[in-house]
Amino acid sequence: MSLIKWNPENSFFPSLSTWMDDFFQEGGIKPSIKGVSVPAVNVTESKDAFKVSVAAPGFRKEDFKLEVRNGYLTISGESTASKEDQEETFTRREYAYSTFSRSFGLPENVNAEAISAQYADGVLKVTLPKKKADEKPGKQITVE
Repeated sequence: MSLIKWNPENSFFPSLSTWMDDFFQEGGIKPSIKGVSVPAVNVTESKDAFKVSVAAPGFRKEDFKLEVRNGYLTISGESTASKEDQEETFTRREYAYSTFSRSFGLPENVNAEAISAQYADGVLKVTLPKKKADEKPGKQITVE
């Protein structure tokens, strides 16, 4: 037995919008909108740290903003580029704009003060070191 998504409005005749979506599928004639996708992310864990790798080709290290706030790590990027071709009879200008933002909840054992990041070959690598075992996450309060 398999589950099938069913919409009673489309049970007899598909609407024009669903027919158009089916006809112009990804990779077909339907145009893609640049700057809307989110880069792929890999998260790995070792005994000493978590490592986050963000695939973001075409960016520069200055395009990234990393922020730790309220127990979350937010990685965002914004890139703009323009190109102009000038010939005798015409001028062609192309603009490219790309932006993204991803947030990750930080485990309690991450040392937020020691987070570091490097960008090379289109990949942003963020290292989130773990707190040492002898470090206490909070202050003990005695009840009097």
